[in-house]
Amino acid sequence: MPKKYLGLLLLLFISTLVATVVYLLPASSQKAGITPPATVYSQTGAGEGVEKPCSNEHPDWQTAQVIDGVSIDESISCEPDNPYDVAVSVKGTNNVSMGTLMQSDYAQDAVTMSDDLDHDGDPDIIRIKLEVVELNGSSPDGPFLINTYDIAPGIQPGLWMYAPKSSGMAVKNFNSLVARPFLRAPSPVIRVEQGDKVYVTLENTHYLPHTIHLHGVDHPWHIGNSDNDGGEEHPVYPGTQHTYEIQPRHTGTMFYHCHVQTAQHFMMGLNGMFIVEENAANNWPQTFNIGAGKVRHPAAAVKKAFNQEYDLYYQSVDKRLAGIIQNANDPRLVAQRMSRDYNMTESFENYFLLNGRSFPYTLRDGLVVVNENEHIKLHVANAQRSSVAIHIHGHKATITAYDGVEQPAASQITRDVFDIATAQRIDLDLQTTNDGLHSYSPGLWMFHDHVPTGTTTDGMEPGGNMAILAYRQFVDEHGMPKMHDALLDQVFNKNYYAKKQPVWGTGDFAQSLADAGKIAPDYLRIILFGLAAGLLVGLVIIALLIFRRKPHS
Repeated sequence: MPKKYLGLLLLLFISTLVATVVYLLPASSQKAGITPPATVYSQTGAGEGVEKPCSNEHPDWQTAQVIDGVSIDESISCEPDNPYDVAVSVKGTNNVSMGTLMQSDYAQDAVTMSDDLDHDGDPDIIRIKLEVVELNGSSPDGPFLINTYDIAPGIQPGLWMYAPKSSGMAVKNFNSLVARPFLRAPSPVIRVEQGDKVYVTLENTHYLPHTIHLHGVDHPWHIGNSDNDGGEEHPVYPGTQHTYEIQPRHTGTMFYHCHVQTAQHFMMGLNGMFIVEENAANNWPQTFNIGAGKVRHPAAAVKKAFNQEYDLYYQSVDKRLAGIIQNANDPRLVAQRMSRDYNMTESFENYFLLNGRSFPYTLRDGLVVVNENEHIKLHVANAQRSSVAIHIHGHKATITAYDGVEQPAASQITRDVFDIATAQRIDLDLQTTNDGLHSYSPGLWMFHDHVPTGTTTDGMEPGGNMAILAYRQFVDEHGMPKMHDALLDQVFNKNYYAKKQPVWGTGDFAQSLADAGKIAPDYLRIILFGLAAGLLVGLVIIALLIFRRKPHS
């Protein structure tokens, strides 16, 4: 056969083999055929990432008690507030014993109270000092985060918040990177009395400028020649301080937030509720409600009409914005990346929080625990970028106030979904009378944002701001809801929110709803691939040898 025909034949054969090898190339994974494979999901390191639903560190903090004359209500929460913090919040650091102050988290000048100006049995000059705290930020000492604070299992976005001036370390102890419970999201709810002379001082220990704008709170625009509105044009620079002075004449649920680089600083968490209580004799409001939630010492006027009081605070986090402070600790880099490189108009909301937590951690300190035939006062604020539509299963509550303005009885609306725009607040009267309207029956009733993303955590559900309205008989001794063991075992696991395990990975339907199992390899295909590839290599070598052989002279 002539050499040129032999070459063409070899080329054709090699081309065919190349196509065959490509076709037979084994893939790293293989789709199931018509008959699906069995589910064989097994998590590497069984039990790794699973945590106890309730640590039960301070059961003694749950009980009703009296400290320095301050009556503190029971809190059945799994993670209750430090009752000594509550006592100091009510009476001020200057009106409690040194023993009480030492067992609290407050600095000696964090909140002082004096001068009963109207002679009604409670102080009327209130001095408050706030700092800016950073959680889950980058450390200059190594590749780790400092003042860590988990919003859900394994999830630690960078956050800022205001905090009362505190004593001691920011972390739990010398061997820990975990922020102590006092330093947490959200910024504390602040309560004062109508007519009080209130001085709010921002001592800026942070590395960026900030302000405090008292949104909706009655205040003069300036005091003398000094700014009193907290606008961006008068920032409080690092290492300096500024005092805002108010004497509010109007009661209601208001708001406060930073007004420097407002979009970014607001979304980082520098915002909180500011409540002005009705003036009453021997009122003594709880000045700070750390982490929001149950108010353990309601004001005198609230006690007249309500059995309990709760603050519900909704926030959202863009993980890309939050990550800026985790990838740089030079203030110049943080300022550049946050103010110029980051584009707020392209932002997302990845995490949705209720009182600083996402589900399932909302069960630890976000339960609203009630008894039958109660009136519960709920202060609800929306600090998300988007609107919320809060829905309470099994109940209809009545809106008594919008944005701090009490509504006349004829204008009060009873419903089960409450639309709240960004920065808006509503007050609710939640009744637990089992009449088919206010309450359907005692139980464990979910309440959550009915905007679909609100119950997700970076896309995983259940998550987000989902929580439970729990009747007392359905809560165990640790403050956790009963009859939810299977769900709690699943979601108190960082692998779930890291998307490393299926939603229905256990139980009767795991075979059909969990991850598809591995399929036995197609051994015939692998053998044929090896033979074809080997033949192809051999032919290529032979062809090279033939065409490189020198012709006879």
